[in-house]
Formats: sequence, C-alpha cells, structure tokens
Amino acid sequence: MSQHILLIEDDPMLTELYQTKLEMDGFDVTVATDGEDGLAQAKKLKPDLILLDIMLPKLNGFDVLKSVKQFQPTATIPVIVLTNLGGEKADSDKKLALSLGASEFLVKTFHLPDDIVGKIKSALGTRPAKKTVSR
Repeated sequence: MSQHILLIEDDPMLTELYQTKLEMDGFDVTVATDGEDGLAQAKKLKPDLILLDIMLPKLNGFDVLKSVKQFQPTATIPVIVLTNLGGEKADSDKKLALSLGASEFLVKTFHLPDDIVGKIKSALGTRPAKKTVSR
C-alpha cells in the first residue's frame, strides 16, 4: 500500500508540479487549495505526511499546522512546511513553524521537486532512491 500525502497548496502550477512528481514516485496524493479544506482533509484522511504552504486563502499554514498538532488523531503526522516566504522574516517564520511542530521548513525556490521528495521519504522513514554519480 502506498503512502498518502496531503498537499495543501493554492498555486495551481505548483500543485500540479508537486502532485505529478509525488505520484510518479509512488505516493497517493490528495490536494487541498486552501487552509480550511486542508485542515478538514487532514482530520478526515489522517495522511502519512502533510506538505503545507504558509500563504493560503481562508486559513494560513501556521494556523493549519497548529490545529493539526493540537488535534490528537493528527498530532503525530509529519508536516513539511513548503513556502515562498523568505527574506527578513524567513528565520522567524522557520522558528515559528518548527516550534508549532513542523518537521521541516523549506523555501520553494531553494528546493527542486526531487529534493522535496527526498525530504518526504526521510520524514516518513523510507530511504530515498540512490542517486547515481556519473564520472
């Protein structure tokens, strides 16, 4: 049985990119495009991992993260925060996300989809595929 990822992302292009990449890597993916729907899906589906954007309509990612971690049935689900937030606020946003229980805080522009899949596999305790090194 493949592992289930809940992708909470409001950008249609990024949603399609991440969903396609994750499905190609053998994951089942459910998509939510706003924070309220994402929180509802997390509570209903109890996925193996949540990939969470911060800047979301209706309910921001910090509030989703806080609610997921405070709700007993979802409290142990690993949450990887994937955001475009950067610059001066990046350090405080990262500290906040980690203090709320995120297992990783990744800035989208610094990580290719392959890197993100590697982080997901690591968080789930599965080994990422070995990369071949050409010489």
